[in-house]
Amino acid sequence: MGALPILVGLFGAFIGSFLNVVVFRVPHKLSVVSPPSACPRCGARIKPWQNIPVLSWLLLRGSCAACRAPISLRYPLVEAGTALFFGVVTWWWVASGAAAPLAELGASSAEIASSLLFLLAFLYLAAITVSLALIDLDHQLLPNSIVLPSYLVAGLLLAESAALTGGYRALLGAAIGGAALFAFYFVLALIAPRGMGMGDVKLAGVLGLYLGYLGWGALIVGGFGAFLIGGLFGVVLIVLRKAGRKSGIPFGPWMLLAAWLGIFFGENLWAGYLSLFGLAS
Repeated sequence: MGALPILVGLFGAFIGSFLNVVVFRVPHKLSVVSPPSACPRCGARIKPWQNIPVLSWLLLRGSCAACRAPISLRYPLVEAGTALFFGVVTWWWVASGAAAPLAELGASSAEIASSLLFLLAFLYLAAITVSLALIDLDHQLLPNSIVLPSYLVAGLLLAESAALTGGYRALLGAAIGGAALFAFYFVLALIAPRGMGMGDVKLAGVLGLYLGYLGWGALIVGGFGAFLIGGLFGVVLIVLRKAGRKSGIPFGPWMLLAAWLGIFFGENLWAGYLSLFGLAS
């Protein structure tokens, strides 16, 4: 089990290579599968050995093999970052006990399948987190082509994981979380349309599915932490005179960051908060 985060992390590096294509092409409404990747300056096709995550960039010394045009450092950083992200998610899956059926001799095939689907669901969230955060930072856009299919993918993976082991309470929590967070953001968008876009509203529903599946603590911390984190960041920018009160600041990255804080720490933080006021059961 200890080697799984490393193995999944290596797989994540290849996913990161694909995400570089997604981040570049999706905002321009281009296909992510055709044509094959090529140098934007000379048009030379990228050969398979030139597309090995991180390693190829190092071997090519950060430039095109054909015309020597520089290749942005962002590409290997996204690949390495996605690898680390996948590794951390897998470590959390193991540390939280969700991976236990894989190590138990008496575990049923349904329990093992449920555990793996649970991991796959959160790895999918990690992948869209990287792509959506970068696209929103670059273009202030959360594309429907990524967000809307995520309802189906996340819903199916989480539903099947729960159904295999009778975890219908978690499934109900996901439905409530998705609906509640979508509705909350939708109301905010109606009240302050200049400060909250419909892309944020749609993303909120996806994040609510995941957070609600894990529990109320994860939902509260992950769902509303974005306002605290985003607000603090905005204040820092204003103090540093990097932005004004009316400057547009992408909110999607803060929603995603807060969601992962809720996933990793939400239940413990919420339990600690309740204990602080003597409200814990």
